[in-house]
Amino acid sequence: MEVKKIAGALGAEISGVDLSAGLDAAQAKAVRQVLLDHQVIFLRNQDLTPAQFMAFGHAMGEPIEYPFVKGLEGYPHIIEVKKLEHEKVNFGGIWHSDTTYLENPPMGSMLLSREVPPYGGDTMFANQYLAYESLSETMKGLLDGLTGISSSARADVSKTREDRIKSDGKGEAPKEYRAEHPVVRTHPETGRKALYVNVAHTAGIKGMTDEESAPLLSFLFKHQVKPEFTCRFAWEPNVLAFWDNRCTQHNPINDYHGFRRVMNRITLEGDRPV
Repeated sequence: MEVKKIAGALGAEISGVDLSAGLDAAQAKAVRQVLLDHQVIFLRNQDLTPAQFMAFGHAMGEPIEYPFVKGLEGYPHIIEVKKLEHEKVNFGGIWHSDTTYLENPPMGSMLLSREVPPYGGDTMFANQYLAYESLSETMKGLLDGLTGISSSARADVSKTREDRIKSDGKGEAPKEYRAEHPVVRTHPETGRKALYVNVAHTAGIKGMTDEESAPLLSFLFKHQVKPEFTCRFAWEPNVLAFWDNRCTQHNPINDYHGFRRVMNRITLEGDRPV
């Protein structure tokens, strides 16, 4: 197994691993360690069946179902993330960490590219360790005691789900999920602190009025995705990306109108942020 960094802030490509053959315990541990070291990893040339994709998911954690969209037939934990030729809005097309509105947000998520446009459709990732560590000591002291309020009903991100809910939605899903999490969380495996707010889901700060929290959140939302904290990945078919939701954010770029883009996604169970 070979590992190559793709940017200074985060991200690495792993080569020499064939996921269709499955991973033994030592290989799975090594891949998980690369994830912890680099926050997001990419493996090319992985033409996997849904069963093989699920096997990798189980090797990395415990797959969970997405709240709003049904999974593939026979594979409820794999959802199709797609934008069709006539659609103008892409699924999740805003900076975010996945489903932070859940009490136990996911540890990680993985995407497997099935169809990609001839150009565009890249995904950006941002390192939230660096976003926190670059703050002043005074700002860190302020943030360390604050609790963010997350909602699934924030307008900008809700719009990005509309097409998929119309075609593949779960009729029984509630209209809104809400959860409270620390603005700064400590990663349970690395012990490093990371910013844990995002413009898609963080609706406010507990104990503050909207007028008080809005300027602080506005600053954080801009700060945490500065270019020096990010990497950008250009997809090709059969690439598997796996990112750590506990210390990253991501943003799929919506610059390929008129073309089709189809991915399969698995999300892995996480713990309650502290």
